[in-house]
Amino acid sequence: MDNKTFGIGYMPLRINFAAMNNAFEQVKATITQRRSAKLATMNGNIIPDEQVKELLELAHWAPTHGRTEPWNFFVYTGEALKQFGKDHADLHWGITPEEKRLEATYEKLKHNGDNASHLIIAVMKRGTNEKIPQIEEIAAASAAVQNILLGATAMGIASFWSSGGLTHKPELKEYLKLGPDDIILGLIYLGYTDEAVAEGMRKTTSAEKVFWM
Repeated sequence: MDNKTFGIGYMPLRINFAAMNNAFEQVKATITQRRSAKLATMNGNIIPDEQVKELLELAHWAPTHGRTEPWNFFVYTGEALKQFGKDHADLHWGITPEEKRLEATYEKLKHNGDNASHLIIAVMKRGTNEKIPQIEEIAAASAAVQNILLGATAMGIASFWSSGGLTHKPELKEYLKLGPDDIILGLIYLGYTDEAVAEGMRKTTSAEKVFWM
């Protein structure tokens, strides 16, 4: 039998095990097939804004202690994405000592998003509840990012979570008008790629990092 009924209080609960197994396999496939796509492999095709909004809605359902929901997202596409690339490159150039400036680095930052459709800058927005440790807010916002990445995989959208450039520098926080306790978690580029999904690889097995007590 695929279905079984359990009594919980006065409300019977019917569990469809076949449906549960199917849902698990779908989630498992999405998680294990998620990959980072190199920006150079994105082909410039545009993702409908509505699909990106759906991904951001998934992000909003991340676990959050105290329901602080400590995530903010800055979304760039089209001309705004091009302008951000130039601004990012200019900011990086401006804070780099003259003897260490490289034209190649400037051009790379300026054109990182040329083949992407959208850029989402993910931020842990620190709230006023001091009882919630910072690490828990970072964890919640990171879980929101993972929801975006998994949702993108399920939609056939390529993604790249970058921490390069000024991601962890105060200048980018100032650019986004963030507070001193806010933290930029990364720049998430979304787009499409014609390349096949690469085979997954881990340097260790899960068993090496799991300890049953």
